[in-house]
Amino acid sequence: MKLKFTPFLRFGLVAILAMASLSLFAQNYPNKTIRIVEPAGPGSAVDTAVRDILPTLNDGFGQQVYIDNKPGGNSLIGAREVVRAPADGYTIFHGNINNALNDLSSNVNNNCCRLGDTLIPVTRLFSTPLVLVVNPNVKARTLKEFLALAKSQPDTLTYASGGGGSITQLLGELVKVKAGVSIQEVPYKAIGAELPDVMAGHVNAAYLAPVVVAQLIKSGKLIALGIASPKRLAILSDVPTFAEAGLPNVEAAGWNGIFLPAGTPAPVVNRVFTEFTKALSTPAAKAHGAEMGYEYGSESPEEFSLFIKSEVNKWGQVVKDAKIKLE
Repeated sequence: MKLKFTPFLRFGLVAILAMASLSLFAQNYPNKTIRIVEPAGPGSAVDTAVRDILPTLNDGFGQQVYIDNKPGGNSLIGAREVVRAPADGYTIFHGNINNALNDLSSNVNNNCCRLGDTLIPVTRLFSTPLVLVVNPNVKARTLKEFLALAKSQPDTLTYASGGGGSITQLLGELVKVKAGVSIQEVPYKAIGAELPDVMAGHVNAAYLAPVVVAQLIKSGKLIALGIASPKRLAILSDVPTFAEAGLPNVEAAGWNGIFLPAGTPAPVVNRVFTEFTKALSTPAAKAHGAEMGYEYGSESPEEFSLFIKSEVNKWGQVVKDAKIKLE
């Protein structure tokens, strides 16, 4: 008997073959080295945090996992590279809040790397509030003194940012609006790139992750004026929150998470989610996170997507209120 292949039957066979192929691919994943594209420089807070869990990821995936640093462009350079990569789970993006903030400006993003569109959220790794630090040469030892100095000398003091649209720029501008002061922004090309210049005194102030500056603060090489957090951190227990220091309603945290190119098969997304959340849940990781002042995420892809949307809405309002022009 001759079987007649109707269009419907052909479609069904194609679908079955596609599902079988996908299942086989997922079963074999991973069978080679996995690359994590890091849009920040080596030694930065976000770079260090993911390096800390590499041994656990290597064991979980059964393959070598390595970091490829691609800093610059407010974290957009690394994002573009991942979007162009095959959607097979072998190129993972370690994105951060700056990638979400890029979505506030079509001029910056050009819609190439939108989180939740061309880059699929997998899970958040950690969040950490930012701390305002100044060079010891600045004649201020408290936030009130710093703001008073800024008022008495408009456009004289400077603060470093990660560039237009970065969380450090938006926090810096929010402080200026709330305090009614004028401080000059000095933009840098990548996360962490500003630290040497702040320590050298070329820039007066910066908003940085506590883990990056904790030892520098304790040694007196930098002065901490306040943390943009609702509560103090154990890692810097002597540093007041902005509210305690006299500037309420100013909170900002840098966060980062794992993303994959759109079109990555769901079983692969699930495997990546599983391995990263396992790496964050080990006793060693939890202890390290508490020591560093991290708040771990591990949300599901759906929960992480909602978190990103809430952050974009929050900072979008700040951009509007502060009349910040994102370029």
